[in-house]
Amino acid sequence: MRILLIEDDTTLGAAVRDQIAADGHSVDWVIRLDTARDALAGAAFDLVLLDLMLPDGLGLPFLKSLRGRGDVTPVIILTALDQVSDRIGGLNAGADDYLVKPFDLAELSARIGSVARRYTGNPNPVITHGPLEIDRAARSVRRNGKPVALTAREWALFDAFMARPGQLLSKSQLEEKLYAFNSEVESNTIEVHISRLRKKLGTEVIDTERGLGYRLGSP
Repeated sequence: MRILLIEDDTTLGAAVRDQIAADGHSVDWVIRLDTARDALAGAAFDLVLLDLMLPDGLGLPFLKSLRGRGDVTPVIILTALDQVSDRIGGLNAGADDYLVKPFDLAELSARIGSVARRYTGNPNPVITHGPLEIDRAARSVRRNGKPVALTAREWALFDAFMARPGQLLSKSQLEEKLYAFNSEVESNTIEVHISRLRKKLGTEVIDTERGLGYRLGSP
């Protein structure tokens, strides 16, 4: 997924960025709400991690504005505000989850996965696709019962297809899912990852629509 992290605590922000990048996600990290608005206007994000106390304003009005204009991007609040009334306010403003600082980074990874699965319409973390058994929570794949080792990038790419079964994804859309702003992406990076996925999971796992993009193959 491509994730927007809005957090002004540099120590926590760096830890969160490294954690979700290690999970295979692309992450853009900003420390101000005005920069967050620019980022959301310039790219399609799959999820937002939102602090509530930012240098140029409060996160709740920002979230309410987001929902008010019809933006349904999943949002997880990350905050030190731990009162029940704070949680209720955040959820009522349109947050999908609420995580109180300090939190365990592994728990954050699990909550990101849980929210993502709900938005794809399949909350079950284990999916069967032909000879493949995919555990999206554990980020693991078995083919004909045997485990298949995927790199973080390979998993992120494959999960992008699993999240949108039957949907054609262009090369540029896939690059957006895998890489943050200002990342250097070689012209054949997507093709290389798809070739490796086909070798590991089967040639039929991803279909190519020449000149248009790629889609998850039929099971």
